[in-house]
Amino acid sequence: MEETPRTPVITIGLNAGQATFGYSMTELKNLVEANNMTVAEEVQQSLPKPNPGTYFGTGKVEELATIVADDGVDTIVVNDELSPSQIRNLEAGTKARIMDRTGLILEIFANRAQSREAKLQVQLAMLQYQLPRLHTSASQRLDQQTGSGGGGGFTNRGAGESQTEMSRRTIQRSINHVNHELKEINQAAATQRQQRERNELPSVALVGYTNAGKSTLMNALVREFGKSEEKQVFVKNMLFATLDTSVRQLTFPDQKKMLLSDTVGFVSQLPTQLVKAFRSTLAEAANADLLIQVVDYADPNKESMMATTEQTLQDIGVTDVPMITVFNKADLTEAHYPNRVGDQLILSAKDPASIDALVTAIKEKVFHNYVTANFLVPFADGEVVAYMNDHANVLDTNYEAEGTALKVELQEADFDRFKKYVVTE
Repeated sequence: MEETPRTPVITIGLNAGQATFGYSMTELKNLVEANNMTVAEEVQQSLPKPNPGTYFGTGKVEELATIVADDGVDTIVVNDELSPSQIRNLEAGTKARIMDRTGLILEIFANRAQSREAKLQVQLAMLQYQLPRLHTSASQRLDQQTGSGGGGGFTNRGAGESQTEMSRRTIQRSINHVNHELKEINQAAATQRQQRERNELPSVALVGYTNAGKSTLMNALVREFGKSEEKQVFVKNMLFATLDTSVRQLTFPDQKKMLLSDTVGFVSQLPTQLVKAFRSTLAEAANADLLIQVVDYADPNKESMMATTEQTLQDIGVTDVPMITVFNKADLTEAHYPNRVGDQLILSAKDPASIDALVTAIKEKVFHNYVTANFLVPFADGEVVAYMNDHANVLDTNYEAEGTALKVELQEADFDRFKKYVVTE
């Protein structure tokens, strides 16, 4: 199967002295490639602040217009979110389509969304982004994107109502409709979470920058400790390969069980609309007993990526959940792995010893409500022994005249349930 040709674009960025400018331009290039585009030329300008009318200065806008005309490139991607007037003025000055960073990320999300919930969340974010950016030349196109323009009750409105006003009304109606659908989906998801919580299984959520290896790490854990019928999650070396939260149950050899979730990846300057729209999806992280922040250890910008992850978690209200930091992809560096210092672990998701080290760290954090005790269970109560063998870590078993003697590591709730069988050594 032939690969779809990539659309050439010009990327532009304003250097106002920010320390992360070079990194953000590299990230913009990666985002462009994730959207099946390729960078034909990159243009930068150093200014204390963006021009309020055209983002770049007048001379640079003229230079851009020349590049567009000479290279035949009809799309310019901007490394910041622009105001509606800046987009209009740049389009007029360069005769090219202008896509700002927010619009690019929204477009990637729209192309990646698979589930009904993810599609609705992206649609909501796009509608909220489009609403203040309506202008006459774009109204018809935006009507088509919302899927509800052109007809219905709007055709009989007063002749003085402009196309832009009708488009704005159409988008607002679509926002209300999507919000209603998402509310129903969110209620169902909340019910599922409540059911899982009633099972008293601890919940662990993988969080971190997009393409840090969260899905690869999850698949390694599911292969080793998951149910055989559970599907592994999609993995590909690109930004935002997965948007949907996946939840899998893991059972360790000592019968300890937990739920593991893989959440949508983060990126710097993640659009506010998307953070709000995906708040319900990220609820798995907000309700987790433990977060595992996965960091690409081989990436020179890892410190900035960690700062972005922690800021995004704060933005969605996740502030007091314990966290382990996993520096993944150590196999691409010269570092020794696995190597653990406190709550930080250097590893490779492809290395079995690394997975064992991670499991040890997880167990220390989420299985602290376990006790070890000795039980003597009469032979007539054989179902209790069967339960312990299935749901607890049986360390020793002996058969005595009065019944089955067991030394068991089990949850406090099960200890209380079977307290009448407890014996002292």
